[in-house]
Order: sequence, then C-alpha cells, then structure tokens
Amino acid sequence: MKAALVTELGRPPRYTEIEPPAPTGPHQVLAELVAAGLHPRVRSQAAGTHYTSTADLPLVPGVDAVVRLPDGTLRYTIQSHATLGTMAEHVLVDLRRSVPLPADADPVQVAAAMNPAMSSWVALRRRAALRPGANVLVLGATGSAGRLAVPVARRLGAGRVTAVGRGAERLTGTGADVTVVLDRDPTTVAADLAVAGRDVDVVLDYLWGEPARQVLIAVVPAREDDSRTLTWVQIGSVAGADCAVPSAALRATRLQLVGSGQGSVPTPEIAAELAELATVVGEPDLAARARTVPLRDVEQAWGATEGLTERVVLVP
Repeated sequence: MKAALVTELGRPPRYTEIEPPAPTGPHQVLAELVAAGLHPRVRSQAAGTHYTSTADLPLVPGVDAVVRLPDGTLRYTIQSHATLGTMAEHVLVDLRRSVPLPADADPVQVAAAMNPAMSSWVALRRRAALRPGANVLVLGATGSAGRLAVPVARRLGAGRVTAVGRGAERLTGTGADVTVVLDRDPTTVAADLAVAGRDVDVVLDYLWGEPARQVLIAVVPAREDDSRTLTWVQIGSVAGADCAVPSAALRATRLQLVGSGQGSVPTPEIAAELAELATVVGEPDLAARARTVPLRDVEQAWGATEGLTERVVLVP
C-alpha cells in the first residue's frame, strides 16, 4: 500500500510503498483511509520534538483519522502505535480507540476539527472538572485549537469566556465574551488581564513561556477572592517550552497548575470522550477551516505555510 513515510526526523515524509499492517488481536481491523488531519501534533511527532516522541524510524505519521471499515461504516480513530500512524491508504484500527460517526458527518470536518477541539474538551472534562457557570480564560485563542476552545467551553457550561492572544482582528471572531489583545502597550495589557482574571476559574493555556508568566503576574494580585480556586491547565507550548512561574503565584492564591495531554490523561479516558464530541464537531461553532490535499502530495503539503486557523486534511 502507499503511505507517507518519515525516514529522517525533521524532514517531510515521502509518499512511498510499504507493507500493509496485519491485525494481531480481536479488537483490530484494517480499514481504508478517508481523511487524516495534518495537525501540529503530527508535525512534532515527525520532527521528534513532541514529548512522547521516540527515535524509532521509519514511521508513518498521523495521530487520528476518519476511516471506512470493511462493512462500509465510518469511524473516527486515534492511534497508539509510535511508528504506525494514519497517513496511509489502509489504517490499522483498534476499535476500542474509535467511535462510529453520525450518518451525516462530514469526514473532512471531523478529521480537521476533532484533534484541536479534543484538547480543550478533554482538559475541561478530565483535568479541570468545569462546573456550570464557571469563568474560563483561553490563553492563545487565535490558533485553531485555541479558537475552538471558546465554543467548547461554552458548550460544556462556562458562564463567561475570555479570549487572550495576539492580533485584535484574530480575536474578534472567536465569539468570546471578553478579549484581551497581548501585542499592545504592556501596562494596558496588564490592566486588562487583571480585570479579566480577577474572578476566572479555569485557564486553558496553549502558549506557556513568557505569556503565561505575564498573565500570572497580572492576574494573581488582582484576585477578588484568594480562596477561590484558579485551575491553570497547561495544554500547549507555542510560546516556549519553559515558563518561570513566580513563586508568589503559588502562595498568594489557590492556584492549581496541571497539564492535559497524553500521560496526564489516560488513553481510556480520552477515548471515552470521543463519542459525544464526534456528534457535535463540525457544527457551525465547532467547525474548522480545512483544505484537502491528496495523500500523494504529502511532501509538498508538509512544507506549505497554512494560515493559523486552517487545517490541512489528507485524503486518498
């Protein structure tokens, strides 16, 4: 079968012939690829820079996909194998890590939006235990995952959602109740963050690095009630892998700093969230901008520059 194959970390995969995998257990089935998203997580997997990466090569990239089973049904699946991903004509599916899709589901939308939407959905369900009416702040709300975090938080019961990020024009269309633009005068930004964060309950952090430190410095002294728990969920590190967390932030307010991702959330818990999310993803508020590219053109697509809110989806 044809597949995208990475033979050197940091270089784009090549479209080439490989042996199709064979099911080895009762829960496995070989399915046809319908659509696979080229997510940032996939790029870091192939570059060897993701925290779960190994040096094992060659590898077929891809962490999820929409597939067609031999009986004709469509399913969304997430992969667990380190070197056998979804960007191939045939995908080895573990049925325990997949869910059937609604009859009217758009496979391209599912492939484009499930992965970025899952980041906030799982964080709020499994790491933050979001209570109805809670106030949520999304740090990094202009990327595809951060933008989807705004409507996800609202669907899961948030009372107020604040979107924080760079570029006023990018924040305008997020649908947030409050926006804070980071690339402005630092004094003004700090004042706006203090107002937005004085009664926030959950921060979904896609940036980390210096922006996270700046938000903590602005928000913690402004808390109206220091006994009110502030759950900071670290999801992405677009702005840097390290953050100098002020020691006072851990002492001055009831701050809970947690992460959400592979490892901190067990795979069965992630899989348990797929069915409900799959029924709503692709609806107007949870849609992703998608551009389809044939699998044979994966090498060219890998090096192309997409807009921050566009997701490349590979199709047969």
